[in-house]
Amino acid sequence: MKCPFCKGPDTQVVDTRESEDGESIRRRRRCLTCDKRFTTYETVELRMPQVVKQNGMRSEFDEEKLRTSFKRALHKRPVSAELVDAAIDHVTQKLYASGEREIGSRQVGEMVMKELLKLDKVAYIRFASVYKSFQDVGDFTDAIEAVKKSPSRRATDRSVKRKT
Repeated sequence: MKCPFCKGPDTQVVDTRESEDGESIRRRRRCLTCDKRFTTYETVELRMPQVVKQNGMRSEFDEEKLRTSFKRALHKRPVSAELVDAAIDHVTQKLYASGEREIGSRQVGEMVMKELLKLDKVAYIRFASVYKSFQDVGDFTDAIEAVKKSPSRRATDRSVKRKT
């Protein structure tokens, strides 16, 4: 790290301490050129990937847009806010964990569809009808048949409750 005083290229770490909240590391440094001391802080910087739309435009990831998508699909459906928040967290954590600088909007949409399928099948069909641009009743029929083949969340919840 460069010295902020003399711009010397070499510094030495004299002391390292974790902050009280555990969110950063404080380092005392000494310049090997001018012998002055200064403090630096090291923190984690998590960046969401940029979303690449189908037309090639790029935009910053917007969690509020994600939340709105879930709300629209789940409108008047019996799904708790905690489950919705958990699904949104799951999608955002997948995006963080991907480590990618850019991600296609299609990939984000697929993640949302997987989470909606776990939460509520009607909401899944609602979202899929817009996301996949259903053109006729046959598209709905195909989606409904695919949903019928997937395991039900409620059935899974009942089997867990019986075991405990």
